[in-house]
Amino acid sequence: MRSHSIVFLLAAFIFIACNRQSSEQSGNDTTDSITTDSTIIQPFIVTDSVVHDTDDPAIWINPDDPAKSLILGTDKDADGGLYVFDLAGKIQKDKFVKLKRPNNVDIAYGLMLSGKKTDIAVATEREANKIRIFSLPDMKVVDAGGIEVFKGDSLQAPMGIALYTRPTDKAIFAIVGRKSGPTEGYLWQYKLSDDGKGNIKADLVRKFGKYSGKKEIESIAVDNEMGYVYYSDEQVGVRKYYADPDSSSKELKLIPNKGFTEDNEGISIYKTGLETGYILVSDQGADKFHIFKREGTKADPHAHELVKIVKVAADQSDGSEVTNVALSNDFPKGLLVVMSEGKVFHYYKWEDILAPSSQNR
Repeated sequence: MRSHSIVFLLAAFIFIACNRQSSEQSGNDTTDSITTDSTIIQPFIVTDSVVHDTDDPAIWINPDDPAKSLILGTDKDADGGLYVFDLAGKIQKDKFVKLKRPNNVDIAYGLMLSGKKTDIAVATEREANKIRIFSLPDMKVVDAGGIEVFKGDSLQAPMGIALYTRPTDKAIFAIVGRKSGPTEGYLWQYKLSDDGKGNIKADLVRKFGKYSGKKEIESIAVDNEMGYVYYSDEQVGVRKYYADPDSSSKELKLIPNKGFTEDNEGISIYKTGLETGYILVSDQGADKFHIFKREGTKADPHAHELVKIVKVAADQSDGSEVTNVALSNDFPKGLLVVMSEGKVFHYYKWEDILAPSSQNR
């Protein structure tokens, strides 16, 4: 009986020890999935260099041939401009547009202009206090030389921009941020439409959004399907509102700047379904992206759980954009475009961004 008891005790000890080890390993796996400090994800492509200083990218998806899609990117110098790259990272010289300190750029599809649906790129031109609008893919000017924003306000200097397409009527709105502004009503929202003369006009429809006053608000991103707009109140967090100007202008959520080195910057949204996916926020000082769930919980639809933190090779990453569309054999699950110091943009494969950290080493 005694020998049997010893065997039983040894077996129980081994069982408990194995379970404890398994639990500890599971905990470590969870930790690895949240932080990847030792992992540096490398870009698949680094673009040609701009002349001065890259800042913010956007992705135009070619509806006829996704492999011929284009990447737009700003060079935010006073002598800068809006560049266009192909998926190999090569500058399309015939599409370059010279602008006075453009900061951010965004894209929308199907605005009715002169009786036909027109894809557009809209960029902020900070030194001119304007937004600039171009048709895609030809980059033709369709704004009659630019549209002044924050008109009549002493604080202009537009920086951030995001375009919202309302699902119900396909109306397109530009949400514009600036270098500095009031603690309430920091963002101004404009409805874009045909002026009847072959150009686009912008009518102010709303002023909304809190501002901490700590730094500035530049990065803005819109989730068209879910109807939300997110913007980075730098050093404070990401603020969330309804995107529809006819909706409430009450703040829905502040995703706090917890765990960021300094500035929470570029925001981009990767969609895995109508209401699922990820929100990527750049941790500029650490060359990392904090990845949150796009969806909330049943208890709180605005609770965005932190899923993972990834470290990228891009230096001082500011602006970024992402798509889930299979653009080519090189980007079968989509593409993340990231601004980097060194006058370039980085193209990352989506599967590298969300892969387990062990696969990225």
